[in-house]
Amino acid sequence: MTGGLGDGTALLERLRELPGGRVLLELSCGRDDVELVGGAVRDLLLGREPRELDVIVDGPADVFASRIAALVDCRCAAHDGRRSTIERHERFGTAAVAWKRGRIDVATRRDESYAAPGALPDVRAGTREQDVRRRDFTVNTISLSLGGARRGELHAAPGALEDLASGRLRVLHDRSFVDDPTRLLRLARYGARLGFEPEEQTARLAAQALAQGALATVSHARIGAELRLALAEPDALAALEALERLGLLAALHEAIELDAPLTRAALAALPPEPEASRDVLLLASLLLPRGSYDTTDYETRLRALLDGFETPALERERTVHSALLAPRIVERLRKAQTPSRIYEVAHDAPLEAVALAVALADERDDQQAADAARRWLGELRHVRLRITGDHLLRAGIAAGPEIGRRLDTALRRKLDGELGERADAELDAALAGQRPARGGETGADVESV
Repeated sequence: MTGGLGDGTALLERLRELPGGRVLLELSCGRDDVELVGGAVRDLLLGREPRELDVIVDGPADVFASRIAALVDCRCAAHDGRRSTIERHERFGTAAVAWKRGRIDVATRRDESYAAPGALPDVRAGTREQDVRRRDFTVNTISLSLGGARRGELHAAPGALEDLASGRLRVLHDRSFVDDPTRLLRLARYGARLGFEPEEQTARLAAQALAQGALATVSHARIGAELRLALAEPDALAALEALERLGLLAALHEAIELDAPLTRAALAALPPEPEASRDVLLLASLLLPRGSYDTTDYETRLRALLDGFETPALERERTVHSALLAPRIVERLRKAQTPSRIYEVAHDAPLEAVALAVALADERDDQQAADAARRWLGELRHVRLRITGDHLLRAGIAAGPEIGRRLDTALRRKLDGELGERADAELDAALAGQRPARGGETGADVESV
């Protein structure tokens, strides 16, 4: 451990302007034990804005977190309109305070040991030096004292600042990837986000751990959590490409394969949030059925894989359907000559599946299917009838499936340009062959649309 590395006063001033920064500095006044640590300090030193703030203290993390929450609520509740929440993890001595504009993670200074490779660590109270040794990479060991006599001092493992300046990711000891193989995924994720490269010995250790099957010692749930973090990166595709370069995607499961150009094209076609999910598309793109993989009962295999990753149920189903439907959509859109036929193919499919179909069709030089998929995403899916089921009920159509069938028929005709934008034409199409219950109601209904 190296102490007194320099004056971090400028970092304190930058911290003051971040969500929760003033609260942290106020609560740290007069305390020697509170330090900003890890990625927050690293990012401040790189001139980046931290995505969240991490602090360590000597006492119980939940006590300090409660003080943060109380002060945040006092300062921010009127502005944000809701109170903060605290998430506690007693096993690891951590607590997280979250509110509308920010998040602060608090940890008790601790030491760790591993009963077996890949196991969750056994945690106990520790010193600053022990807390540094348990971290993943040297650039994440840098800490900034927030109060007391050491206020503004920087501390770090030997070589950390040099590694930061040189853009290197270096583990702190040779068993790092064996003790916690999820660090392999973090090596790729941090490398992609920061533009850093593994230090030579670290790259060798990573390759050795991967070759020896280190990832097999980690639960699927932890792997899934790390994969979701990669998908949540600002440039998630770059993170996935980094995982692929290190051989990690293939090691996670035989069904996972990245086609970066195809995924990039699908992302370009995808409608924005919240209509569609970038994470779902990215995950589905990794799981597209490949000719080299046995697709027997592939849907069941995908669900089992995503269940093991503890993927939320709605995200799991959307991902499975997108991966399986995209190739089928391409085949069906190749024969779709009219807007109503495009509607028939695409209207029940997830938007992520259609975006993947765009990319697959382009990859196969299938211009008909690609144009049809793009037309659905950009134009046809927004076409709506001006009439509703209520208009048909008032016109004398009995409640039930017939209402939906008639509306669907009218919509198809509108898509094909037969009805224009007139509501009375839509109603006539829906009522074709059906006499209104009382004369004059149809016209009144149309005027009210």
